[in-house]
Amino acid sequence: MLKQFLNLKLSQKLSPQQIQLMKLIQLPTQAFEQRLLEEMNENPALETGKEDDYENDDFENDEFEDYDEGDSERIEADDINIDEYLSDDDSPDYKTQANNYSDDDEERESPLASPISFHQDLINQLNTFILDDQEREIAEFLVGSIDDMGYIRRSIPDIVDDMAFTQAIYTDEEMVERMLHVIHELEPSGVGARDLQECLLLQLKHKTPSEYIDLATDIIENQFDAFTKKHYDKLLQKYGVSNEQLKKAVHEIERLNPKPGGAFTGNNKVTENVVPDFAIRIVEGELELTLNGRNAPSLHVSKDYQEMMQTYKVSTDKSGPQKDAVQFIKQKLDSAKWFIDAIRQRQETLFVTMNAIMHYQEEYFLEGDETKLKPMILKDIADMVGLDISTISRVANSKYVETPYGTKLIKEFFSEAMKNDQGEDVSTLEIKKILQNIIEEEDKKKPHPDDQLAELLKEKGYPIARRTIAKYREQLDIPVARMRKKI
Repeated sequence: MLKQFLNLKLSQKLSPQQIQLMKLIQLPTQAFEQRLLEEMNENPALETGKEDDYENDDFENDEFEDYDEGDSERIEADDINIDEYLSDDDSPDYKTQANNYSDDDEERESPLASPISFHQDLINQLNTFILDDQEREIAEFLVGSIDDMGYIRRSIPDIVDDMAFTQAIYTDEEMVERMLHVIHELEPSGVGARDLQECLLLQLKHKTPSEYIDLATDIIENQFDAFTKKHYDKLLQKYGVSNEQLKKAVHEIERLNPKPGGAFTGNNKVTENVVPDFAIRIVEGELELTLNGRNAPSLHVSKDYQEMMQTYKVSTDKSGPQKDAVQFIKQKLDSAKWFIDAIRQRQETLFVTMNAIMHYQEEYFLEGDETKLKPMILKDIADMVGLDISTISRVANSKYVETPYGTKLIKEFFSEAMKNDQGEDVSTLEIKKILQNIIEEEDKKKPHPDDQLAELLKEKGYPIARRTIAKYREQLDIPVARMRKKI
């Protein structure tokens, strides 16, 4: 039996312009500039400069009744859940230093030497050794097996097999081991080690022998497990040395580099500058927010293209080729008008979002005390400015703000709330800061375990469970008490 049902389903389709606007919003300053250049190259109807925006809509006439004008509608970013349409791959990855900018700054470019890679530097060092052809092939293969941290993580038998199968280099373990000793003579010291213990030993053996270097070498070679677990009492008993002697030997070990590859200054890792998207300053006791001028370019629609459209409008010749040409012009004009409007909406979205965050965390921005940061979630700001949570998320996750206390990633100001012993909501950031201060001030000879840290926080009015202390400690990249112990 056939049954018929009537279902009503309400769905919202996003136009390509809406999706593009959300992508523009999530771009940080540097990536936005690149996107702007791409649009300028693709659309000759879009020009830079301080001229009146194109406002003339008179060219819309009966010749183009079938033309879809929906593409030129204003894009609304409000109440759009765009997550299913955009991936994080669209967000450029940039992380490190800050660079302030204003419209009157001079653009300067500094010539940079073309860096050689970590592995190429090792190959260049190999050229100083006298090796026959087979030895050189094996040594270069070993260099190619070194990871970015400077280690060879594969066993000698595996390397022998790999050379035979992939390079047709037939050798034995003894030869590979001999070439590995050559690699261990290269700089930085410790490179080519197969584990941390060997890495530290290689570095110690390259140091000038002394009483403390000899003791440090013996500890790493024969008491490595006791050292890593910081069982200093056991080491004192084993070697019969004074507390000061052991302290100096341990100090020599702590000066070594556990990641020799990471210390190579000529590696091919690129460090990009972070350009703050906003700046917050204190002027006469009041907070002042500015949007980086590079986010507010002066754009206008090409007058040449407008004039071409006007010429066609008054022309009596409406031939097919001319109609096709003017259709192309109109498309470029509409695209330019949309892009200018989208940039304007992007500026407004960025500013109102950061302005709301600034006022929500006003006490922090005025004083710089991280314990003054209030609990704040995306919904708090979304409700203040009337935008969707996904829009706030895209601003917070990809934008930086320059403050009197340094350049900060905006998402760092967001945190969940917890109750103190007075029943008041406090930010988890505040609790983490207090926890960090307690650990910094502890006696390093007897560092506090997590249960004791929980008691100390409870005394300060923050009843936090031990497992939560452990979670916060790990988020702060602070090791357990045993690993914080000093002699």
